[in-house]
Amino acid sequence: MANPSVTTLLSPADLLDTLLRLRADVLREGRQRYERWSPSIHRRSFCAGALNLAYYLAFRTVDLRQIQASLQPLGLSSLGRSEARVIENLDAVIAALGAILGRPASELPARPTPQRFFRGQRMLDYHSLRVLGSASPTRRVRIMVTLPTEAADSVNLLSDLLQRGMNWARINCAHDDPAIWERMIANIRTAEAKTGKRCRVLMDLGGPKVRTGQVLVQPSRNKLVLGDTLLLTREPPVEDDQFPFQAHCAIPEVFDHVKIGDSVWVDEGKIGAEIAEIRPEGLLLRVTRVAPDGEKLKPEKSLNFPDTILPIAALTDKDIADLDFVAKHADAVGYSFVQTAEDMQCLQEELAKRGGDSVIVVAKVETQLAIRNLPEIIVQAGGRSPLAVLIARGDLAVEIGYQRTAEMQEEILWLCESAHIPVIWATQVLETMIKKGIPTRAEMTDAAMAQRAECVMLNKGTHIAEAVTLLNDVLTRMHEHQLKKMPQLRALRSWVDEDV
Repeated sequence: MANPSVTTLLSPADLLDTLLRLRADVLREGRQRYERWSPSIHRRSFCAGALNLAYYLAFRTVDLRQIQASLQPLGLSSLGRSEARVIENLDAVIAALGAILGRPASELPARPTPQRFFRGQRMLDYHSLRVLGSASPTRRVRIMVTLPTEAADSVNLLSDLLQRGMNWARINCAHDDPAIWERMIANIRTAEAKTGKRCRVLMDLGGPKVRTGQVLVQPSRNKLVLGDTLLLTREPPVEDDQFPFQAHCAIPEVFDHVKIGDSVWVDEGKIGAEIAEIRPEGLLLRVTRVAPDGEKLKPEKSLNFPDTILPIAALTDKDIADLDFVAKHADAVGYSFVQTAEDMQCLQEELAKRGGDSVIVVAKVETQLAIRNLPEIIVQAGGRSPLAVLIARGDLAVEIGYQRTAEMQEEILWLCESAHIPVIWATQVLETMIKKGIPTRAEMTDAAMAQRAECVMLNKGTHIAEAVTLLNDVLTRMHEHQLKKMPQLRALRSWVDEDV
């Protein structure tokens, strides 16, 4: 494999010609894509972001590494931070390179003014403030906390979280009921008045979670080990010596769209399997990945089918019923299992029926299909509603593999920045800290990386208050060092030479 750090450099003249051709291609392809999108765009404030997103998608179809390497020795931008301003960055580089070569300015695109150059960053800041509200004078990134049921009965808990730095409260509609949710929100408003701090509310729809139902296990062994078979049944399982491990799956679409060899993951990836046989009573799975000492088969655990496109409606009957409450009480609605622009349109229509057009939509990216359709999902959502995108890293890791998760979360961040859309960084942030009171080293690095997003979501747990304090401190420190993907070169203080 060629060493990517050793690249044949283009001459300055060839480099300028290459950049001019690239700019022309990006403009042409980007405008064509934007024209296809324009019927879905009804908010004027989103037009600039949608157009820049179209330019960015055209821009990133090209391998830019030789161009980047050729720009660096000339002291010019290597285009590595073009997300929010694709054409403006190209124009600035072309103008500077043209000046180096002595080309008449009239033959080149006009150099952007500073106001035009930084317009994309201002638009991202504008949308982030409108959608997520302000964070803190000392940090740019907001903190969201998933509320436990006890928040319905404890103003003090919420006041403490607000004092420690919570900006958003998340209510999971898969748990509790409207009466408890209403008490939670009432306590949030009381805590706001008590502390003088604002807190917005995200209500997360449960979505069509594919889960195990009733399970059967061997009387002498309740753990699945490598090589075991598991029968995933259409109907509640019936004892059968041939199939000692069985689990019910009540969603029929699963059985109608899989094929032999497809992967299946159980319990958030704890059990990996392949479909060995499709039978009248269900799917016979063979366990291919599991801990050395096995894993218990339990009811109400997630089932993921990463190789299979499941045509499941993103809004369940329960979700639609919950929207009656959400549209009235929530600042934002979290949309689970959204996979297409049509899914997003369905939610927006249901919100409109309830007078919820101004409710912020949080699109949760959880599946491979959602990743593939993310530009169209963003345009459909942002074209009608205030929008944020949540990277559901837990589900993504199971869907696309742990190896690709880090790469894909970066690409989602880039794509959203190009559309001037804020991002919520979620799943397992400071998880060990929340559960046990002491973070792992890897968790601290992950929390620091969250500075690249606009909001970080923490799950509930015993030590959630201490975790909010810790995250607030980390984000405050990183605020001086990182802005999105751009390092901020504040003066270093760790190696000051006192003798100089």
